[in-house]
Amino acid sequence: MAFDLLYRRHRHRIHALVARFVATKEDVEDVVQEAFIKAYRALPRFRGESAFYTWLYRIAVNTAKNFNATRMRRPPPVELDADGTDSPNIESLQDGADPESLLRRDELERVIAAALADLPEDLRVAVTLRESDGLTYGEIAAVMDCPVGTVRSRIFRAREAIDAAIRPVIAADARSRRTGRFR
Repeated sequence: MAFDLLYRRHRHRIHALVARFVATKEDVEDVVQEAFIKAYRALPRFRGESAFYTWLYRIAVNTAKNFNATRMRRPPPVELDADGTDSPNIESLQDGADPESLLRRDELERVIAAALADLPEDLRVAVTLRESDGLTYGEIAAVMDCPVGTVRSRIFRAREAIDAAIRPVIAADARSRRTGRFR
C-alpha cells in the first residue's frame, strides 16, 4: 500500500528525471523501478532533513549514475524504423514548419545534446536538474550533497560550455539567413 502511494505520486517526475540520464526506454524503466525499490526500503531511514521529493530525487539520480557506470563501455543503441532506416520525424513535418527550420532546430538540438554529453557528470547533473527539472539551487544542493555555492558554480560552468558549443551553430545560421542559403 505505501509503495503504491509512493510510486503513483512520484513516478512521472522520476521517470522524466531518469530518462535524461539513461539511453533506452527499457533501461529507464528498470532504473526507475530500482530507484523506487531503494526508496521504499530506505523509508525507515528517511530523517526529514530535506523534502521527501528531494530525497527521492537523490536516490533516483544516484541509481541512474550507478547504472551508467556499470554500462559505460557499451554504446547506446540506435533506434531505427521497422525497415531498418532512420527516417525524419513525420509529426514535425506536419506541424507547418519548413524543412530548413526543422533542419536548423535538429542541428541545434544535436549540438546541445552533444555538449551536455561532453560535460563532466557533476556539471551535467546540476544543469539538468536546474534547466530540465526546475529544481531550486537548494534542492539541487541536497540532491547532489554539496554546498549551494558549488551548485551555482557547476551550473555556470555548464552553461558556459553549452553556450560555447552552440555559438558557432547560431552564427552559421545567422549567416545562412542573410545569404538565403542553409549550409
